[in-house]
Amino acid sequence: MTDDGGRARSRARRLVDATLAPARYARVIQVTGRTPLLQVVKTAVAASLAWLVCVLVFPEQLPIFGTIAAILVVQPSINQSFSRALERTVGVIAGVVLAALVGALFGVSTPVILATVVVALLIGWVFRLSQSTTAQIPISALLVLALGAQTPGYALERVIETVLGAAIAVIVNVILIPPVRLQPAREAIALLGAEVANSLDELAGLIEAPSSAGDRASALVSARLLRPMQQKAQTALTGAEESLRFNPRRSVHRSELDLARELLELLQVLVLRVPGMIRAVDDSYDESIHTEPTAAGLADEVGRAAHDLRLVMQRIGGPATPAEEPARQQLPALTQPFTVVAPSPQHWILIGSLLEDLRRVREVIVEASVPG
Repeated sequence: MTDDGGRARSRARRLVDATLAPARYARVIQVTGRTPLLQVVKTAVAASLAWLVCVLVFPEQLPIFGTIAAILVVQPSINQSFSRALERTVGVIAGVVLAALVGALFGVSTPVILATVVVALLIGWVFRLSQSTTAQIPISALLVLALGAQTPGYALERVIETVLGAAIAVIVNVILIPPVRLQPAREAIALLGAEVANSLDELAGLIEAPSSAGDRASALVSARLLRPMQQKAQTALTGAEESLRFNPRRSVHRSELDLARELLELLQVLVLRVPGMIRAVDDSYDESIHTEPTAAGLADEVGRAAHDLRLVMQRIGGPATPAEEPARQQLPALTQPFTVVAPSPQHWILIGSLLEDLRRVREVIVEASVPG
C-alpha cells in the first residue's frame, strides 16, 4: 500500500513537473515588462532608413552591416545610443580590418576563419574592450570573410556602411525623444520615505509602551526591508539620470532630478540609522525601560521625526501625514529643545545610543525641511 502511494506521488510529481516545465523555460527568455512600443517603432524606423540610405550609397551590396548597426544602436536613452554606436563602430572597424588583412594574406578557408575568430576575441581581451565590442569584432570578421574578403574596397565600404547605420540610429533616437523615467524614481523614493516614517513610528511605540517579542520582531523585519527598498530606489534614480543624459528635455526636468537625488541621500542616512535603533531596543529590551524619565520624551521626538519626514517626502509626491493634532499636520514638529534626564545605570547605554542616532536623524530631516 505504501509502495503504491509512493509511486502515485512520484507520478503526480512528474506530471506537475511536465506541466510546469514550459512555463519555467519561458521565464528564461521572457521578462516581466514589455519593451515600450516607442522603442520598437524607433528601431523599425532606424533600420528602414539605414537600409534605404545604405542602398543609395552602395547599390551593389545588401546593406547588412548598416541595418544591423541601426537595430543595435537604438537604445532606451540617448546616452546609451551614443555608447552603443561607439562600441559598434569600433568593433566593426577592428573586425573588418582584421578580416581584410587575413583574407589578403591567407585567403579564405575553414582553418583561417577559425583562427581569425580566436584572434578577434584575443584582441578584445588584450585591449580590455567592452563585452559588446569584443563580440562585435569576430562577428564582423566572419561576415567580411564569408561575404566579400576578396572584393576590392569591400572592407572600407562596410565600415562606412556601419557608421551610416549607427549615425541614423542616433539621429532617430534624438528626434523621437526617449521617455523620461523620472516617475518610477519618484514613486520608489516616496515609497521608501513612507516606510522609513512607519519604522520611526514603530520605534516610538516600542520606546513608549511595553511590547511583545512579536511586535519587536515585526518592527525589526520591516526595518531590515528598508535596505532592498533603498537599492531599488537607487536603481530607479540611476535609470532616470540615464534617460536624461544628452536628452533635449533635461533642463526641464533638472530640478525634479535634483530633488529626487537630494531626498534619496537623506533617506540613505535614515536607512542606516533607523534599523540600528530598532535593533538596539530589541537587544536591550526589558519592561522597565518605559519607566525611564527620558522614555516618554524620546518616543515623542521619534514620532515627531516620522511626522516631519512625511512632510519632507510630500515634496516628491509622498503620502500626506496621518491625521494627528492640528498643530502637527502641516508644520514641522522638530522645533523644540528636548531636555534629557540622566538615565538609570541599567539603561544609560541604550538611551545614549538612541539619543545619538536621534540627533543625526533630526539633523538630516531638519536640514531637508529648510526651504532652499
